[in-house]
Amino acid sequence: MIAIIKGDIIASRKLLDQEKWLQPLKSLLSQWGTTPEQWELVWGDFFQLEIGDPQEALQKALEIKALIKKIEPKDAKKLLSTLDVRMSIGIGEKTFSGKRVSESNGPAFIYAGEKFEKLKKEKTNLAIQSQWQDFDNEINLYLRLAAKFMDSWSVSSAELAEIVLTSPNITQEEIGEILKIKQNSVSGRWNRSNIEEVLKIEKVFREKLQKLI
Repeated sequence: MIAIIKGDIIASRKLLDQEKWLQPLKSLLSQWGTTPEQWELVWGDFFQLEIGDPQEALQKALEIKALIKKIEPKDAKKLLSTLDVRMSIGIGEKTFSGKRVSESNGPAFIYAGEKFEKLKKEKTNLAIQSQWQDFDNEINLYLRLAAKFMDSWSVSSAELAEIVLTSPNITQEEIGEILKIKQNSVSGRWNRSNIEEVLKIEKVFREKLQKLI
C-alpha cells in the first residue's frame, strides 16, 4: 500500500521568475525521495510523488501547499496569494515499478489520476481517492471546508503553516525566533492560518487510514 500525489502549480506563469517556486519545490521533494524513481517534475509545473507510507501523504501534501503559498507573486499588490497548488492523493497498491515514477502503475496511480482529473470540475484544490469510499467522503469534506481558509493563506500565514507542519510541537516563542517577529505577531498569524484545524484534519486522516490499512 502506497500513496501517490499528483499536482500542478496554479497561476505559475504569474511569477516572473519561476525558479522562485521551482527550486524550493525540487528541494522539498528531494527530501522525500530520488528523481525520477520516486518523484518527477515535468511540463514545467506538473509533478508526481510516490510515498511509501500512505499515512504520511496528507502531511506531505500540506507541506507542499504551504511552500507554494508562501511565495510572493510578481505583483504582490494585485496578485497576493494567487499562486497555489492543485493536488490529488491516490491511496492503494503498486503493481508495477518502472524506472520512473510516471512509468509505474497500480491502483494508487489510477486513483490519483482519476481524482486529479476531477479537481477542476469539483472546484477544489486538494482531495483524496482510495478503495474506501466512506473514508474518502469524510476526509474530502474536511479538506473542502479547510480550503476555505487554506486557499486564502497569505504569504505570512503560509510561512507559519510550513513551520508548524514540519514541527507540530513547536512553541509560538520558537516560531517568533525563527521568523524574527514578536510573540503577539506570531499569535495573529497562528489564528489567521487556522493551523490548529489543519493539524486536527491531518491527525484524523492518519488515524482513520491506519485502522483501514
